[in-house]
Formats: sequence, C-alpha cells, structure tokens
Amino acid sequence: MKEIDARGLLCPQPVIMAKKALEELVEGELLCIVDNITAKENVSRLAANLEHEYDIEEKDGHFYIKIKKNKKEETNKVKNDNFVIVITTNKIGTGNDELGTVLMKSYTYALTEAKPLPKSIMFLNSGATLTVEGSEVLINIQKLSDMGIEIITCGTCLDYYGIKEKLAVGIVGNMYTIVEKMHEASKVINI
Repeated sequence: MKEIDARGLLCPQPVIMAKKALEELVEGELLCIVDNITAKENVSRLAANLEHEYDIEEKDGHFYIKIKKNKKEETNKVKNDNFVIVITTNKIGTGNDELGTVLMKSYTYALTEAKPLPKSIMFLNSGATLTVEGSEVLINIQKLSDMGIEIITCGTCLDYYGIKEKLAVGIVGNMYTIVEKMHEASKVINI
C-alpha cells in the first residue's frame, strides 16, 4: 500500500498529491492522511470522480482515506478541447481582498497541476498585474508558460497601470488578438 502524508498542507496540495500518487499507481491501494475536513472532502471527491472505491477512518483528529485503484481504464478523462482562460482580476471573488489574493495564488498553483491544460491564458484589467515583476503568483504563471501555455497580457492594461516595462512572463497582446484567441477556442473560462 502506497502512503502519502498530507497533514499540515493547505488546499489544493493534499488533493494534488493524492492525484499524482494515483496516477503513479497502476493497481492497488493508496492511503492518504489529512488533518482537515476540506482536504478529506477533496480527496474523497477525487476518488469518487475517478470511480475508485474508498474508505475514510478518523483517528485523533486525522482522516485516513484508503483508496483502492483497480487496473481498469479511467472513464472520466477529459480531452484537451482547446480551451482558454481569461483572468480579469488580481483576486478571485468579491469580499475580502486578502482572501481573494490567497484564492488567486491557490488557483494559479492548481492550474500547474491540472489536466488538461489550457491553450492560452489571457490577463486583462487588474489581472495584468499578475504577470509582472513582484507578482505573488509569478512563479506559477512562469511554470504554466514553461509547460507550453501561451501567456498574453493586455497591452492597454499594462499601460494603464504603468507596468509594461515590468512584464516578466508571456507576451503583450492587444484586444484583437485576445478576441481572436477567444473565438478560436472551444471553451472560454472567465476568472
């Protein structure tokens, strides 16, 4: 039985660790140990979505999730269907800005671990501040670029914020290019 200890790790790290461990496991069992309800729910949902049997045991405030992977092919794999992501803000959601910043950091990290990958990610309005020097998520966006994802930041937005010379990853795009990429895509995800 393979075991991963994800105690003390923040979302989405436990579920990403479990996903990677399951991908490496041809057949058999994985024991994932987590210490919070969110991680327990995320890992168990992953197992259910992959159609694996799983069992959860709670001991001393920790959750022990045993996942049984059968040798069958996974039926719910998603095809890469040429989708793009448009990020129009430097935070996710409305309400608390600090939480929104944490969520954006978590989202961009999760993108580096997700499959399938988008063809392009385009940054507009305050989202343009995420691709420049000093951005808290720059390491994640650079990793996405290194993985072959086209990173495009709106030139008008960079000019508006006075940060064009600080662009650290990807290319400067214009609205026509952004519209063209959106029209070519089979799906557009807006953040």
